[in-house]
Amino acid sequence: MSNLKEEAFVLGMDVSFMDEIEQHGGSYRDEHGQQADLLTLLKLGDANAIRLRIWNDPVGGFCNLERTVAVAKRIKEQGLQFLLDFHYSDRWADPANQWKPKAWEKLSYEELQREVCTYTADVLRTLKEHDALPDMVQVGNEITPGMLWDEGRVGGEEHDTDEQWDRFAGLVKYGIAAVKSVDSEIKIMIHIDRGGDNAESRKFYDRFEALGVEFDIIGLSYYPWWHGTLDALRDNLHDLAERYGKPINVVETAYPWTLEQPEGHEWILNQEELLLPGYPASVEGQTRYLKDLLQIIREVPGGLGAGFYYWEPAWIPSKEEWSVGHPNNWGNLTMFDFKGQKLQSFSALKAGEENDTTLDEQPSAALIK
Repeated sequence: MSNLKEEAFVLGMDVSFMDEIEQHGGSYRDEHGQQADLLTLLKLGDANAIRLRIWNDPVGGFCNLERTVAVAKRIKEQGLQFLLDFHYSDRWADPANQWKPKAWEKLSYEELQREVCTYTADVLRTLKEHDALPDMVQVGNEITPGMLWDEGRVGGEEHDTDEQWDRFAGLVKYGIAAVKSVDSEIKIMIHIDRGGDNAESRKFYDRFEALGVEFDIIGLSYYPWWHGTLDALRDNLHDLAERYGKPINVVETAYPWTLEQPEGHEWILNQEELLLPGYPASVEGQTRYLKDLLQIIREVPGGLGAGFYYWEPAWIPSKEEWSVGHPNNWGNLTMFDFKGQKLQSFSALKAGEENDTTLDEQPSAALIK
């Protein structure tokens, strides 16, 4: 069993948009309105880890290798843990999009395996040369339906075959081998999106276990409006911990601090009926959500709740056009207000192991609209 459960509980933040925001004049301030470096603010707010995504050759030039090196050096200078998330794409890779990088589109399966290996190793060697090597690597992002479609596709009845799972696992194994060839101490996370879906989570990790995919930590995305209740998350975490004996990280989550939509913006979560009962879209509701989420993770059997990463807590609406090709639809799910000022919801991280808020308690009247 991995020794990750003995390591520090991860209080992580994915700030992959930080570079683009800063390059275009966006900035951040503490609770008192004083401007400060974002990583410094996160560290002062008790965050101890940073996650970055990397794309092969993205339009706009952000989240590529050159910019990843620059940001990774800053992460290391702050003494923060560093998780690098390989999407193996030129753009978003998620359950609806696992498209190959343009440069790999015409490769055979065997050539694709070699490219996964070579590219992964080259990225990590470059980071190592700059003293910015990650502590952990994701081989793929939300790879529930596979990755590098169609060669590694397993989602849907047509592709959910033994042959396709074997090909998918083969691609992942080449990525893992590349990581270990650069530094055998780097931990491997395998990340899917089904935080509240035990049946699909078990199906996925059972397959990987049967196919001999060797990795250190289970990563789950959990967004309540897509993935179910906190009870469903807790049940899934408990079952996966007992079934596989691996540390588990809720490596993506978020919750709204407002439903207000400034003119020209349309948030991905803007309907009150999609909120969890007892957790309003307010700073207080967001704080309670984080406290209760962290308590659930800490209570995973065997100490296997490894921590969490908040997805894009700092993606403030500081510009209109973004390199990802769509407007910012996340500005109410951040942990900073629209102008970049730090919210009080960071207090949920400071609560730490002393937090005694549990889901058995009734929400306070102040939290319910």
